[in-house]
Amino acid sequence: MNHLLSIEELTAAQITALLDDAARLKAERGRHASQPLAGQTWAMIFTKSSTRTRVSFEVGIRELGGFPMFLSKNDIQLGRGEPIKDTARVLGRMVHGCIIRTFAQQDVVDFANFSGIPTINALTDDEHPCQILADLLTVKEAFGGWEGKKIAFIGDGFSNMTISWMWSAKKLGFELAVAAPAAYQPPATFLEKLDAPNVLVTTDPVVAARGAHVINTDVWLSMGQEGQQEKEEAFGPFQVNADLVARAVPDHIVLHCLPAYRGKEITEEVLEKHADIIFQEAENRLHAQKAILVALAK
Repeated sequence: MNHLLSIEELTAAQITALLDDAARLKAERGRHASQPLAGQTWAMIFTKSSTRTRVSFEVGIRELGGFPMFLSKNDIQLGRGEPIKDTARVLGRMVHGCIIRTFAQQDVVDFANFSGIPTINALTDDEHPCQILADLLTVKEAFGGWEGKKIAFIGDGFSNMTISWMWSAKKLGFELAVAAPAAYQPPATFLEKLDAPNVLVTTDPVVAARGAHVINTDVWLSMGQEGQQEKEEAFGPFQVNADLVARAVPDHIVLHCLPAYRGKEITEEVLEKHADIIFQEAENRLHAQKAILVALAK
C-alpha cells in the first residue's frame, strides 16, 4: 500500500491488517517498541475545518516519532490558485508524506500522483476512509467483528460516509442498510459499479434499523452545504431517536462521526445514552490513523 486514498481501493486483507494493527497500537499506546516516523516530517493540508482529524493526526504523528506540519489553504499558495500538482511536486521534495482534507477527491489523487510521497485522504466529498476504519475498529471492539452483523446508516445516502460504508460492506461482506430520502440516495450508476447484494438502500428508516446491531448517522448537511434548508427539511423522518433505535437488536450500538447536531440527525437522549461508544469511536481515529501511518512509512 503506497497511499490511503479510499476504501474502494483497499482489499479486504488490507482493511483487516490495518484494523489489527490499530488494535495493537491502541494496546501499546505510550510504550511503542519502535517509532517508524522518526526523523520524518508529514504535511497536513486542510482546506476544510477539523477537530478530530487534525488532533488525531498531529498526536499520532508525534507518538510515532514524526513531526506534523499543519498547512491551511491560507498558509500556502493553494489559497491563491496554485495548481495542486505544483504544490505536490514541491512538497514531494521536502516532506515524507502528506495528509489532505479537502473537497475534491481528484485533488488527493493528483497530489499522490505528482508528489511521489505517501498520501492520505483525511476526508473529501467522495470518501472518508480514515473515519470508516475507526468505525470498523469500534464495531470490532463491541462485537468481536462484523460477521453476521447488520449495520444501518440513517441519513444522507450518498455522502462521503455512506460511500465509504458501502465500499466497506462490499469488501468485508457484512449486511448494510442505508435509509435516505429518495432524492438523496446513491444513483443507479454507483450501485451498479458497487455490485453488492448485501447492501440495501431504502426510503424507510424503520426497515434499515430493524434488527440492526449498529445504527450509524451523520450530519444532514456536509461542509459546504450549510444553509440548504430544502435538503435539511427532507431528512425530518430520518432522525435517530428512541423510537427508531428500539427497532435494533437489544445489544445495539449507535455511532456518530461527530460533530453532532442534537435535535436534528440525532436526539440529545440517544446521543447521551450512547456517548461512551461514540466518543470511543472518536478516540479510535487516533489508533486507526496511526496504523495507516505505520503502513505507509514502511
